[in-house]
Amino acid sequence: MKLACITGASSGIGRELAFLLAKLDYDLIIVGRNTDMLHKIADNVDVKCKCITCDLSDEKSCVKLGKKLKKYKLDIMINNAGFGELGEFAYTRLRNDLSMINVNIKAVHILTKAVLPGFIERDCGYIMNVASSAGLLPGGPYMSTYYASKAYVTSLTTAIHRELKDMGSNVHISMLCPGPVDTNFNNIARVKFALPGISAEYCAYYALCKMFTGKFMIIPTLTMKAGVFASRLLPRELLACITGHQQKKKS
Repeated sequence: MKLACITGASSGIGRELAFLLAKLDYDLIIVGRNTDMLHKIADNVDVKCKCITCDLSDEKSCVKLGKKLKKYKLDIMINNAGFGELGEFAYTRLRNDLSMINVNIKAVHILTKAVLPGFIERDCGYIMNVASSAGLLPGGPYMSTYYASKAYVTSLTTAIHRELKDMGSNVHISMLCPGPVDTNFNNIARVKFALPGISAEYCAYYALCKMFTGKFMIIPTLTMKAGVFASRLLPRELLACITGHQQKKKS
């Protein structure tokens, strides 16, 4: 049987990815903090499903999880866990910023580094890091830490993608960069998006379709694709001004 691991699987995009991969006959390893929600997913799929409760904001827990995952012959690894927060950088809590950096950056880094050698040795499989359209922009006033953390994910994934190409590997790594998605992310971040969001179901379906066709940068909507393309033509300072104006609408 094929095997997929998904972090942040207890809700939103991660949960929908789990259900879709189960329908494709992938056994699952699902990771999250909400044990009850993980087991509800396991109870509603017709494949083997291992639930791992893990706080990805804790570095030691991430390292321990990485060591566990090394023991499995994964066909798919999806680093989906992440969160954001709206507010002026000077006044957001440092504790929240550091937790965000741990989940959005360190967890992705640690887990990708843990499983990638196994993928390379088997010379097959897919790794997908869930970033954000925010990670393709130079900065996001009023969500500064979130934008910076997702820029790390897109930069890291781009570098690994090139390294795999250079070694002639059949392992495929991609980054999912959606715009607004209707998930619990919005409540945690305390934001209301100016643009209409897509459903988590559609985002997950689109992401998997593109991942399996070998797409590297996955952006689910034409609006966000156009926005990302247009952003490449603007000076960084002007783009930050425009982004900041949009961010203010979210509060």
